[in-house]
Amino acid sequence: MIEKIMKRFFLLIFIAISAIELLAQSAQIVLPLIPKPKSINLEKGSFVVNNSTIILADKNSFEAKYLKECIQNYYGFNLSISENYVKDASIISLSLAIPDTTVFDKEAYQLLINPNRISITAAGTNGLFYGIQTLLQLLPLEKNKEIKVGCVNIIDAPKYNWRGMHLDVSRHFFQKAFVKKYIDYLAMYKMNTFHWHLTDDQGWRIEIKKYPKLTDIGGWRKGSMVGHYNEQKIDSFLYGGYYTQDDIKEIVAYAAERHITIVPEIEFPGHAMSAITAYPEFSCTGGPFEVATTWGVFDDVFCPKEETFTFLEDILSEVIELFPSQYIHIGGDECPKTRWKTCKNCQSVIKREGLKDEDELQSYFITRLEKFVNSKNRKIIGWDEILEGGLAPNAAVMSWRGTKGGIEAAKLKHFVVMSPGSHCYFDHYQGEPKNEPIAIGGFTTVEKVYSYQPTPKELSADESKYILGAQGNVWTEYINLPENVEYMALPRMAALAEVVWGTANTKQYQDFEKRLTKHFDLLDHKGINYSKSIYQITTKVSPNKDGSGILLNIATAFDVNKIKYSFDDEPLNLNSPNYFSPLIIDKNTRVKVAYFENGKQKSSTIEQPFYISKSTGKKITLKFNASEKYSSGNPFALVNGVRGDSVRRQSDWLGFRINNLEATIDLQKLTPFSQIKLNFLKDPANWIHYPKRLEIMVSEDGKSFITIGVVGGDDIRAMKGNVTINFTAQNARYVKIIAVHSGKIADGNPGVGSDSWLFIDEILID
Repeated sequence: MIEKIMKRFFLLIFIAISAIELLAQSAQIVLPLIPKPKSINLEKGSFVVNNSTIILADKNSFEAKYLKECIQNYYGFNLSISENYVKDASIISLSLAIPDTTVFDKEAYQLLINPNRISITAAGTNGLFYGIQTLLQLLPLEKNKEIKVGCVNIIDAPKYNWRGMHLDVSRHFFQKAFVKKYIDYLAMYKMNTFHWHLTDDQGWRIEIKKYPKLTDIGGWRKGSMVGHYNEQKIDSFLYGGYYTQDDIKEIVAYAAERHITIVPEIEFPGHAMSAITAYPEFSCTGGPFEVATTWGVFDDVFCPKEETFTFLEDILSEVIELFPSQYIHIGGDECPKTRWKTCKNCQSVIKREGLKDEDELQSYFITRLEKFVNSKNRKIIGWDEILEGGLAPNAAVMSWRGTKGGIEAAKLKHFVVMSPGSHCYFDHYQGEPKNEPIAIGGFTTVEKVYSYQPTPKELSADESKYILGAQGNVWTEYINLPENVEYMALPRMAALAEVVWGTANTKQYQDFEKRLTKHFDLLDHKGINYSKSIYQITTKVSPNKDGSGILLNIATAFDVNKIKYSFDDEPLNLNSPNYFSPLIIDKNTRVKVAYFENGKQKSSTIEQPFYISKSTGKKITLKFNASEKYSSGNPFALVNGVRGDSVRRQSDWLGFRINNLEATIDLQKLTPFSQIKLNFLKDPANWIHYPKRLEIMVSEDGKSFITIGVVGGDDIRAMKGNVTINFTAQNARYVKIIAVHSGKIADGNPGVGSDSWLFIDEILID
C-alpha cells in the first residue's frame, strides 16, 4: 500500500515538474510570427512534414496550390493535393468552416497543429490564406528530408479592414515583376490593400487607350534629379515607362489571388504636369509644358472646363474597367490655385456655380467627378486636402498631414484611412541620417511605426467606426531601384502590419523586436534588401581629457560589446576587435563599425572619416548662440573632427540665423600654426548663403586679439565655401573666427527679404 502511495506521489511530482518545465520552455520560445496572432497556445510535440505529406483541400483551390508551391520551392517536397481523406497519412488540411473563435469575421482563421495533423480552418478563402502565411512563418529554415513544426493552437482575426501599403511609380518606374514581388511582401504580412500611385507630375504610368499620348508623351521625362533636391542637379537621360492594360490586368489578378485589393491613384486636379504635357488643352494656359524633371508642387494644373471633365471621365472609365476596387483614389492634394485665380474660364465657373472662392472650385471639381465615379458604382478616396472647400458627399479621406483631417472627416461620418507623415511615411530616414541613403527628410524608426494607434482618441465610439485602418506610404523621389524600395519599406512594413492587425502593444515592443530579429532570417532567405537600422549604431564624439584628439563613443540598443571596429583599409569581420570602451582618435583615419551576433554581421557597416588638426577636441565658445535645430547648437561640432554632410545637415553643422558666427578656440597652450580650413554651405533654395566676410584673429592671453587674415565674400564664393587660409607662421593660444552673416536675402533668390542662414561645419587649424 505504502509502495503504491509513493509511486503515485512521485508520479505527481514528475507531472508537476514536467508541467513547470513545459511552461518555462513556452515562456522562452519566441515564435517569429508577424503580425502577432490574437491567441497563441503552445502544445506538446511536433508535426512532421515530408515528401509524403498530403494537402487535404479542394484541388482547384488557389490556397492549396500556393501552399504546395511554397513548400516545393524551398524544401523540394512535392506534396499532393487530395480532396479525399487518406487514412494514416500526414495531412495538412485546409477547410472552409467557421473557425473556433468567438470573434469571427471573414478574415479570421484557426491554425491547429498536433502530431498527426495540421488544420487551417476559416469561413473564407482569405482566412485560409492568412493561416497559410502563419504556417509558412512557423516552418524551419533548415532544409532536410523532413521538417518538424511545433504543435500550437492559433486563433486569429484582424482589427482593421484597410491594412495597406502604397507605392509611387511615377517618380521612379518599377517593372511588373517587382510590383508582383512587392505584392508578395504585403501578402506575407496579411495586408489586404495596395495603393498604386500611377500618375503625377513626373510621369504617367498607365495605358489609356483613348488618349495614347498620356503614355507616349506623358510617360517620359527628359531628365531626373540627381542627389538631393537641395543640390538642384538634373541629368539628361530620357526616363520613363508605363504599364499596358494587359500588365495591369495581370497584376490585379495576381493581387486578387493573394486577397489584396489594388486601389489605383489617378491624380487631379493638381500633380498633372505629365497629363497636360501630353494634352495641354486641358490646362488653364494651353502650355507648352514638359513632364517635370524636378520634385515638388507645380502651378499648372487641370482647368475645370467641360472638355477637361470629359477627358477625366474617359480616363476614369478605363481605370474602373481595369480595377475592381470599391475605391478609386483621385489624389486631390497640393493643388495650387495660382492659375485658377487669373483664368477667365475658372472665374466664370466660380461665378456660374455661385462658389465663394478657388477652394470651393476645387470642391466643385472633385464633387463633379465623384458623381461620375458613383454612377459606376464606385467611390472616391483622396488625400485630406479634399476637405478644403467642402467634402464631396460620399468621399473617403486619406489623412496624411497629421491626424486632423482624419478626425474632421470621421466626425462628418466619412470613412477614413489614417496615413500621417509622422508614422506612416516610409520615405523618411529610419536610422541616423548621416548613415542612411538619402531620403526626403523626417525620422521614422521601426519603433515609432510600431507605436502608432490608427484610431484617434479624440473620436467617440460611434465616430471611431469610420476609421477603416491605416497605410504606409513609399514615395520614390529618392528611391530609384527595387532594392531601395525594399530597404525603405522593410521592416517598417512589418511593424505597421502588426499595428493594423490590431495586436501591437507599445508596452511590449521588446517582444516585437525579438520576433522581428528572428524574422530577419526569413527575409535573408528570400534575398530581401531590408534595412538593419533596428540594430542602429550611434556614435558620439567627445573631447579627450588630456587634450589630444577626441574620443569616439559607440552605442546600440543591443549588446554594445558585440560591436566590432576597424580602421582605414583593415577589413571589418568576425576577427575584428570588439568595442569595450571609447576609441581614442588622434590622427586622420576612417573608422568602420558594425554589430555582429551568432557569427553573422547583423547591422550595416558604418564608416566615419575623421580629420584631426590642432583645433580638434579643444574648448570652443560662441559669442552668439547657434540654432538648436542643427547639432543641438553645440559649438563642439566645429572641432569634433567630423566634416558635415552637405545633404544630411541634422548633425555636424552649426546654423546661424541673423547672428554672425564668432567662435573662439582655446588651443590650451601657445601653438604654432600657419593654415586654417573652414567649410561653409550654400543652398539658396533653403535660404542658406555664404558669409559676407571672414576674419581670423589670434591672441596669446584671450584678451588682446590681432587680425591675421581677412577673406571677402567674392573669394569665399570663388572657393565654393571650402576656405583655406595660409599665412605667416603664428604662435598663439587663442584663435577667433568671425564670419559675417549675409543678412537679408537679396532679389532673385528664394525667400527674398527674409533672414538668411549661415552654415559652417569643421574648423581645422594646422
